[in-house]
Amino acid sequence: MKIEIAYILISIFLFLCGLFGVIIRKNLITLLVSTELMLNGVNLGLVSMDKMVGGVEGQVFALFVLTVAAAEVAIGLGLVVAIFRLRGYEGSSEITQLRD
Repeated sequence: MKIEIAYILISIFLFLCGLFGVIIRKNLITLLVSTELMLNGVNLGLVSMDKMVGGVEGQVFALFVLTVAAAEVAIGLGLVVAIFRLRGYEGSSEITQLRD
C-alpha cells in the first residue's frame, strides 16, 4: 500500500512540473515536452490508483492517454516545425495568427 502512495506522490510531482513548464515557458517545444510530462504524470497516477483498487480500467485508460499523447506529439511537432520554417518563430507569444 505504501508503494502505491509513493507512486501517486511522484505522479503529482510530475504533473506539477509539467504544469509549471506550461505556465512559465514560452518556447513551443518546451510546451510540448511539459504537456507530455503532465500526461505521463496522469498515466502514473491512473496505474497506481488502479493497483490500489485492483481493477484494470485505469490501465486501459492509461493506454488511451498514451495513444492521445503520441498523436499530440506528432501533430504538435509537425505544426511547430512548419511554423518555424515559414515564419521563424520559436515562442508562443509571437504567434497571433494561424492563417495567412
